[in-house]
Amino acid sequence: MKIAIPVDDKSMETSVSQSFGRTPYYLIYDTESKESVFLDNSAVASQGGAGIKAAQTIVDSKVSALLTPRCGENAADVLKAANIKLYKTVNASIQDNIDALNDGKLSLLEDIHPGFHGHGG
Repeated sequence: MKIAIPVDDKSMETSVSQSFGRTPYYLIYDTESKESVFLDNSAVASQGGAGIKAAQTIVDSKVSALLTPRCGENAADVLKAANIKLYKTVNASIQDNIDALNDGKLSLLEDIHPGFHGHGG
């Protein structure tokens, strides 16, 4: 399964980013092959609509799941329309979250916020 995680740096040792739409990078990770690819988030500097643009990047990456601490409503709608499952991260460690997903210990992200809509990130 291919998953996406917002991350602060292009390293498996970095932390999960607290912002989905304004994260600097996304980790695209294949749980079977253990391959990892880091994508630049082109939406990070957007005036508005960063979450939607970021969500489209994730959809275009053909992932099955997004692991994130939180997600705005508009971005969540884009992701759900593409049948991408949203899981809530358990802590800042990328590997801990991947392991928790593989072990069936991550819960679905239920806490979808309205988004910041131009109020900064």
